[in-house]
Amino acid sequence: MREKGWQVFPTARKPEDLARLKAEGFHPIEIDMADSTSIQFAARDVLAACGGKLGGVVNNAGFGQPGAMEDLSREAMRRQFEVNVFGLQELNNLLVPVFRKQGAGRIVNVSSVVGRISLPFLGIYCASKFALEAMSDSLRVELVDSGIAVSLIEPGPIITQFRRNAVDQAEEQISLEDAEYGKLMIKEIKRRRERQKKEDFWNKPPEAVAVKIAHALESSKPKRRYCVTPAAYFGTYMRRFAPYSLTDYVLAKQVRRKRQKVKEMTDAE
Repeated sequence: MREKGWQVFPTARKPEDLARLKAEGFHPIEIDMADSTSIQFAARDVLAACGGKLGGVVNNAGFGQPGAMEDLSREAMRRQFEVNVFGLQELNNLLVPVFRKQGAGRIVNVSSVVGRISLPFLGIYCASKFALEAMSDSLRVELVDSGIAVSLIEPGPIITQFRRNAVDQAEEQISLEDAEYGKLMIKEIKRRRERQKKEDFWNKPPEAVAVKIAHALESSKPKRRYCVTPAAYFGTYMRRFAPYSLTDYVLAKQVRRKRQKVKEMTDAE
């Protein structure tokens, strides 16, 4: 977006990421989406840096908490929503008055195809994206005639550090030795740490998402939703036209395969 003439204020939580962004010529803003005070300071800092006028906000911060629903603690589920839902909307609420005063502004919320169709072992992450979809739909209508547009970006598999970060969350938040699918998750963690996905028909680079974000920010008629990657289009199609009995059947086959692998691993010990 900087190449298009936008003044971009990227955000980060870790000092090393902030330093890297600064070295690249940006004015980075420190923010922790799980910390209300940090969000308030970040909104204040960015408005001060841009003279109180802002063209739009892109809410891309978030993480995925993997794990079977029965293995997730209340703390793990709360943190997923604090970052992906509550913190995101708190930031929007701080910026909406600025957009209202200007009579214009863009809010771009980055959701996921799993905001449409829920997957096993990603239930709480899917729940956070379902919530984001519902909130965005309400906000878009509430802001009618304000000059503020609200768009959702719905990616499928994108080649980023997201999967590895999810692995870290699994190790931190779940007692894998005691989890029902713990042994399989330990194996999956090892596989994901050793394997780096490559760009192909299903897996797209971050630039594919950036193209959609740019349209949502710049178009005179931004879309309500933007699918990214074939998987996102397919998932949206399935949720719209396929009965739940069919999607349950397809996904249940995956669960049964995983359960069989756990049994084989247990029997081999």
